[in-house]
Amino acid sequence: MEKWFTIEKIRPDTYAISEYRHWEETHCYLLCGTKRSLLIDTGLGIQDISQTVSLLTDKPVTAIPTHIHWDHIGGLAHYPDFYAHEAEINWLTGGFPQPTETVRKFVTERCRLPDGFNIKNYTIFQGMPSKILHGGERIDLGDRFIKVLHTPGHSPGHLCFWDETDSTLYTGDLVYHGVLDAWFPSTDPEAYLHSLETIAALPAKQVFPAHHDLYLRPEFSACVYDAFLCLKKMGKLHHGSGTYRYDGFSVRL
Repeated sequence: MEKWFTIEKIRPDTYAISEYRHWEETHCYLLCGTKRSLLIDTGLGIQDISQTVSLLTDKPVTAIPTHIHWDHIGGLAHYPDFYAHEAEINWLTGGFPQPTETVRKFVTERCRLPDGFNIKNYTIFQGMPSKILHGGERIDLGDRFIKVLHTPGHSPGHLCFWDETDSTLYTGDLVYHGVLDAWFPSTDPEAYLHSLETIAALPAKQVFPAHHDLYLRPEFSACVYDAFLCLKKMGKLHHGSGTYRYDGFSVRL
């Protein structure tokens, strides 16, 4: 099979599974415990991520998307045991906010697709989770505990994950190097600010995002929080106010 995913071991029993051949450069994370494993996000669905995951763990795998956007849920079809936040269940049952043809354009642009991949067969995953999350849950992987943080803003049900074992934060689309989107209708800039305040207060030793540069410095979340707070004080933290550039990231409102 033509190589699509790039695998990197980033922590003990922890792997980044990345899609660098697409402009989104989406990262999924496999966290392995002694009893089971957690897959944070499942990528675009261009290739079957479960085949890659099976090379890295023989434990049962639960998949949880950070949020229900097309580039994070593509592999959920391979994981009947998946969880999702209550605020975005409707996006999994017919209410996805973008039409399939628009998503197909996103999939094919600036991308080296595998030979034989037919975009006409690409669909947006739909289905009901095995468990509905509300935020605050603590997932026991066996000698490893992961706390689920509800961090809305980029999307209503966006989640971050806090690995209590080694003080590692997985931020999804809340923070990363690049353009942070808080402009489309399903975003909430004020909620985004409050979520940034939550994660900036965590004593993170390492921070891993869902896109682009894999490693973020621990203080990066606080830098993004400061930017949003400044925009609020200037009266610009609202849809349509513009795009603002900072060191290592931009905010599009």
